[in-house]
Formats: sequence, structure tokens, C-alpha cells
Amino acid sequence: MSLWPSSREALTTWLGGRTAFILGIVLVAAGTAWFFAALGSEVLEGDTRYFDEWAVNALRSAEDPALPYGPDSLHGAIRDITALGGVTVLVLFSLLVTFYLVLRRQYHAAIFVAVVALGGLLLCVGLKGTFNRPRPEFYGSAYGAYGSSFPSGHSTMSAVVYLTLGGLLSRLVRARKLKFYFVGVALLLTGLVGFSRVYLAAHYPTDVFAGWTLGSAWALTAWMIARRLQRRGQIEGATANDDTADATPVGA
Repeated sequence: MSLWPSSREALTTWLGGRTAFILGIVLVAAGTAWFFAALGSEVLEGDTRYFDEWAVNALRSAEDPALPYGPDSLHGAIRDITALGGVTVLVLFSLLVTFYLVLRRQYHAAIFVAVVALGGLLLCVGLKGTFNRPRPEFYGSAYGAYGSSFPSGHSTMSAVVYLTLGGLLSRLVRARKLKFYFVGVALLLTGLVGFSRVYLAAHYPTDVFAGWTLGSAWALTAWMIARRLQRRGQIEGATANDDTADATPVGA
């Protein structure tokens, strides 16, 4: 009697549903980490210099390269957006979400948020010191950045904080529309912050790409860990008091 049918059924079961989802997250996280390493190697060798300088200059005024295109009102709006990726805003946002989780008596989830955010910050600072890349030529100190350029701290930490919180909050509610909302807002904020850094010449595009991939890899890893801890009951999930419209299982 052949063992193939039973083996195939077991493999299908193993790859089905939740396991396939987790495997997908692992592969994406590994892929983004690999992309960061490959991009960092190219930056160190100077192979991205032409593209980086072209992209930054393409957004600058031909009459005054120190200024980006657009009216002063647009410049002010972009500076407001870039502040969403600053340490002050991200720390404040993380604290507000942490306090919200404490009010819900989801203490383990609150601790998890704090650990992920702090760990992402330490990782970013360490990598900045390792690469020690100078900022673009037209960078102005009025834009409030400091330190080396690679990877972009704003892009990294916005991905770490917003994507982690978006993913975690999406698992604390049952309504599918709320899940998509939390993740969608996280992606939008992360993308806008990254673009603002190039527009203001605070970073090269490769700095932003590296920040996005590093932060995304960190956030995806956090999602995977949070999912596992929730299934073990070590991190709180959605409760019966949550909005149950369009309800889906928490593990979906």
C-alpha cells in the first residue's frame, strides 16, 4: 500500500491555513532582510551614487538647488509629514497605544509594543554607526535630522512602529474592515514619511529603501512572534467586547 496519498494529505494539512500564512511572513521577512544586506553592500561600494544624486536633484529647483520644487505651503506640509517619522512623534504615538492597551488590561501586548519599538530603535542606531554615510549635499539643518544617512532613521522607525502597531491592533479586533484599516493606515504613513525624507534632501532614495526594508523585516518578525504568543495565550487577542461586525476569527 502506497504511503504517498497519506503523506500528501499530511503535507497539505501542514501547509494549509495558518501555517502557510506564517511561512509567507517568514519568507517575506527573510527576503526584505536579504534586500537590505544587498543594498547596503551596493551603497558601501558606491554603485548607487549616480541614481541617488539624480533622484535628489530631480526634486530640486533648477534656479536654487537648495530648495525643492513647489510653493512654501507644500514645503511646510512635507515638513509636517516628515515629523511623523521623528523620534518624538513615534515615542509619543507608541506611548499612547501602550496606554490604550493598558486601559484594556492587555498588559502583555503593551509590553510587547514597547520592546519591539525600543529594539528597532537600537538596531537602527547601530546600523547607522556601521555605515556612517554622509547626508545629501543639499540637506538643510532646519529639517531637524542628524547623524549618518544610511539607513533612514525616519523610514526605519516609521515602518517599525506603524507597521508593528498596525499589525498588532488588527489582531485585537474582529471586524475585517478594521483589520484592513489599521494595516492600510500603517502602510500609508510609512510611505509618506519615506518620500518626505527624499523630498527634503535629508536622505538618498537608497537610504529610504533600506529603512523601509529593515523596518518591514523587523515588523513582520514582530507580527509572527505576536501571532505565536497570542495562540499560546501569552499576548491578549480580540475580546468579546470588540466590534463583531463582519467578524472573522482572530487568527484569520
